[in-house]
Amino acid sequence: MTRLRLLPASLVLMLLPVLTACEGFRDAMTGHVDVVARAGSAELKVDRLAEMMGPTDVPLQPEAVRTIAQLWVNYQLLGQAAAQDDSLRTPQLADEGMWSTLAQQRMQTLFTNVSKDWVNVDPSTFEERYNKGELLAASHILLAKQPEGISATANDSIKREAEKIARSVTSATFAAVAKARSEDPGSKDKGGDYGVFAPGTMVPEFDAGIRSVAPGGISQVVETQYGYHIIRRHTWAEIKDQFSEEIGKVGNAAAESTYFAGLEKAANVKVKSGAPKLVKAIAEDIDAYRDDNTVLATARSGNLTAARMAKWMGAFPPQSRVRQQVAQAPDSLLDGFVKSIVRNELLLKAADSAEVVVDSAELANVRDAFYNGTLRTMGALEIAPAQLRAAPDGGAERSAREALAAKRVDAYMERLLKNEADFVQVPEPLVIVLRDRFESRVVPAGIDRALAAATKARAGESAGAAEPASAVPLPAPPATKQP
Repeated sequence: MTRLRLLPASLVLMLLPVLTACEGFRDAMTGHVDVVARAGSAELKVDRLAEMMGPTDVPLQPEAVRTIAQLWVNYQLLGQAAAQDDSLRTPQLADEGMWSTLAQQRMQTLFTNVSKDWVNVDPSTFEERYNKGELLAASHILLAKQPEGISATANDSIKREAEKIARSVTSATFAAVAKARSEDPGSKDKGGDYGVFAPGTMVPEFDAGIRSVAPGGISQVVETQYGYHIIRRHTWAEIKDQFSEEIGKVGNAAAESTYFAGLEKAANVKVKSGAPKLVKAIAEDIDAYRDDNTVLATARSGNLTAARMAKWMGAFPPQSRVRQQVAQAPDSLLDGFVKSIVRNELLLKAADSAEVVVDSAELANVRDAFYNGTLRTMGALEIAPAQLRAAPDGGAERSAREALAAKRVDAYMERLLKNEADFVQVPEPLVIVLRDRFESRVVPAGIDRALAAATKARAGESAGAAEPASAVPLPAPPATKQP
């Protein structure tokens, strides 16, 4: 089955979020200048955050303060849901939170359906196609060149030795000679074998060396930037099984590219000129753009907004490091990244048109994963509904449970920043539901004031033993240029 490639593999500093003029004016005019963040009815005050950060080794940087404020918002919103006896256990909320998992499954089903007849191969033509060079297959013996700066006579000597090997080696002895003499660590233990590969995979001189002989033949010495090669082209009998597998992959890849190009052309996808800068800002601070309707790309079927990009960006697991790769990528690559997200949107619309749905059993599994993840996260913070009801200072009154949940979150945050508690990640599906269900906001002006207050507090403390590294997954510092 063809594997759906949702994003280009080439994508791998931090930019401050771009604030609109109206947001900056609102922040300047607000009377609540002592507030860093709000989560429902709870507020994180500047002095309180500075007090928590002061005695720790959390970097005194705006990005770090913002990360902590966003964590506080997530924990507090979760606590408020729990205090309302709401474990978020409804199919609608689960589907909202797990939208990316469900979208992936629907896109994969659609793609499997449309791609099943893409490549109709006739095995009787395979040998002829191999002999014509549609795919190449070879083994080689490499004698590596000396590094730059070594006299030319040294490489002349190496070339003469390669020519000597080429005159004596045969098909019967090729693998043994490669194991004994080749200086290519990637292939020598396999008798120099590279298997089957598409033309253009290797440097041009190597491809030309393969084509210079018929299947089963051994080339003269071929010089490349790596050294001097003696190449043996595989016979059809040696690689027919590999060829059959690879030719199907090549055909599917070509058909897939054609399919996606057709989708984009039909939708008339156009990326806005300022998209790369905004995409980098979204990668740094998703929360700042969850409601931003600035258009990144247009299409006949609908525009891609900053809010939708933030939703897609949040769907990538942290270990994929997509956000870090986007933040560091050159602008020239980010147009392609934006198009890949638009492509996902187009696939979802095509799935809607084809009435593609997730299998009922799989849908139940996805929903259970959301329910169980919610309860695990609440339990780890000791704010699950049952934990709040059972506590002496919790009980039946909602207001008491809300106060207890807020108190426990505050105490946990203080321990976390001191590295006295394990980090509890609020999964992105849960964040999506919480942010939609409750009002919340991080105040940029409050970030600046908390940073100044924390800096002042830390400077006033006497020097002591270094604190252990923070348990909070804070942003990495900007990369420095290498000479």
